[in-house]
Parts: sequence; C-alpha cells; structure tokens
Amino acid sequence: MTSTTDSPRRKTLLEKLHAFAYFSSGIYALFIALLATPFFQRHAFYQHAIRLPWGARFDLPEKYGLAPGKTMNFQLTTTDNLTLGSWFVLSEPFYQSHRMSSPLPVANPSLEVVHDAIRKHPTVLYCHGNTATRAAPARVQHYLSFTSRLHANVMVIDYRGFGESQGQPSDWGLKEDARAAWRWLVEHGAKPEDVLIVGHSLGTGVVTTLATWLTQEGVKPRGVVLLAPFTNVASLLETYDIQGYPILQPLQTFPLGRKLLKRLVQHEFDTLNAIQDINVPVLIAHSQDDPDIPYHHSRTLLDKLLAPHLPVAPLLPPNPDMTFTQEQYAAVIEGEKARRAKRSELVRKVDIPSFGTIEEFDGSAGKVVYVETFWGQHNKVGLQEGVQDVIAKSKL
Repeated sequence: MTSTTDSPRRKTLLEKLHAFAYFSSGIYALFIALLATPFFQRHAFYQHAIRLPWGARFDLPEKYGLAPGKTMNFQLTTTDNLTLGSWFVLSEPFYQSHRMSSPLPVANPSLEVVHDAIRKHPTVLYCHGNTATRAAPARVQHYLSFTSRLHANVMVIDYRGFGESQGQPSDWGLKEDARAAWRWLVEHGAKPEDVLIVGHSLGTGVVTTLATWLTQEGVKPRGVVLLAPFTNVASLLETYDIQGYPILQPLQTFPLGRKLLKRLVQHEFDTLNAIQDINVPVLIAHSQDDPDIPYHHSRTLLDKLLAPHLPVAPLLPPNPDMTFTQEQYAAVIEGEKARRAKRSELVRKVDIPSFGTIEEFDGSAGKVVYVETFWGQHNKVGLQEGVQDVIAKSKL
C-alpha cells in the first residue's frame, strides 16, 4: 500500500511580485520614517560623519599639498562656545615674499604674519559643502587656485560636527559658524571690502545667510560667489538621488506625498528668498554636467535677481480648468514679449566655445554675473580657470 503526500504548492510569478512589492513598500516606509527623525535626517543631509580624509592631521596641512609654512592651523570659538577647526592659507605672492625674506626654512605662519597678509592682500572666506573636511583634496585645490590665481588669502572652517570641530550641525549652527569666521577676520584686521565670501554646494546656503546678515548690519563685503548653489532644500529634494537612484521620487508623484516631504524637512537654507537681500555684487557659477544639483537651480536664482528689473509678469489662471478670453490671452503673450525684450536689453551674454556661457547685468546692489560651464561637474566647477578668471575680471 503506497501513501502519497501533497507537495507544497509553488508560488506563481504574480504572487512573488506581490510579495516583493509589499516587502519593498515596507522597507521604503521604514526608510522615510527614519529619515524624518532628526538624527538620521541630520546625518543624511550633512554627511558629516564621513570625515575624509580619514584620520586627517589638520596640524600638518603640508600632508595635503599645501606648501611648508603657508598655512596656519587654528581654532576659533563661536558665540555658543564651540571650537571650530580652521585654516588660514597665505596668498601666493605674500607667501613667496615671506619665504624669500627668511634666512631659515619658514615655519607655520604666526598670527603676526597672518595679520600682515590680511593687510596686504584680499581674503577669501570659503564655506565648503557637505561631507568630508577642509583637508579634502578638491577643497585643497580650491585654496591653491585662489591663492595663486586670485592672489588672495583663504580662510576656511570646518562647520560644527565636521572634522575636529565640536558640536552637531544644524541650519542655525552652520550660519552661526560662518558669522564666527567673519568676526574672526574683522577682529584680526580684515576690512569688509577686502573679504570675498565664497560658498560651494551646501556652503552657498550658508554664505547667502551670512551676506544677508551683513546687509542687516550695514556691512558690505567685497562680493559673494555661489558655486553650484541650490534654491532651497525642499526644491533640492525633488531631484535628490543616491548613486543615481531618485529615492524620494515616489513621494513626488502625488500631492500628499509632496506636502509630507516638505513638512519632514528640518533644514531650510532658503537661498531663493534670501538672495535679493544681498547688498553686494554676486557671481553664480554652475556646470551643466553637475550630477548632484541640476544647474536649473542657478538659473532660478539668476531669474530671482533679475525679476525686479523686468516688467511685472502677466497673471495666469489660478485654476487650470479656467479659460482665458481672447483679450486676456493676448495680454499674456504681449506681457511675456515685453519681459523677454527687457531681459535682452539688460543682460549681456557671451558664448565661449568649449567653455560655456557668461551672462551679466547691473543689479540693484552691483553687478550680477552668471557663469554656466560645460564641464566641472559638482565639485570642480570652482576649479575651472575660466570661472576664476571671471571672478578676477569682475573685481569681486
């Protein structure tokens, strides 16, 4: 007598797909829930725990390519009593003069030498982006370029929570760190008109806030340079991806998801609303091949600065279901034509083959320059010699 047992039924392909969809949805929901917590959102946004180069010797800047005796490593203190790791890099002409005048190999510059450099050359206050430290290779290349091509000193800080700096990063905290750096420069002899404020990526949100604070204080720095900026964090998240994967795109596909995403954002950095309050010349540079922040963010900032000089934009229907009369439609068309004509009249545009486009106009607080390069990606647009030449030519 033989007995038979039923073998387990194999799942169909459709059942497997359903199970995978449920599992993936659960993982995604967990990811969004974690991202909504302050701890995970802070680490995802600032990525300050990635302290490249690992085990950095900030007291030994020569290890990262800076000349012997060219950089002072020091710490400054914020108003909330945190210490920030900082470098002051001497301008190349000053450094060479100092080196040649010394009978012995030059040591790291003293505060007295730094004061002399501040008096004799302009200074770039550089605010870097997220991830890594002030010793990261691409950032050191910026210091080398600025000191040699712009003949400027460079002061750079690691924000709170970055490098060996104390504390944890936050929207308010990074802005306060930039103010502390500005105060340090002024206290050590820098004239506001000799300090060029430069921000890259995340740093553009920091320096925009610094510049608007200086406006409120009635202080005018030399100018503001924004390298690969974004309009605000909420808009940046619309295109944000990790290794090419748009992880937040599913939430962008329906209104409730977009509202939820904006409510979850705890770090604002709203450059778009602040940029018109800057009271000095502004230069914006962005690369078309930037994989991290699309260059349309910079074009939006440029349009914001240009808007007060154009005719008022014609009003469109508040509801897409509403229809325009023929007269209303004609008024919109004529209004747009007037705006385009005025823009062409105000904006001076130069196309440079194999490099990109330069646009400039006279804004409310001085010259506004926009450089859109073909190359440079995200981290090296400021290293383009063409960009540096425009900065120098603009006398920022």
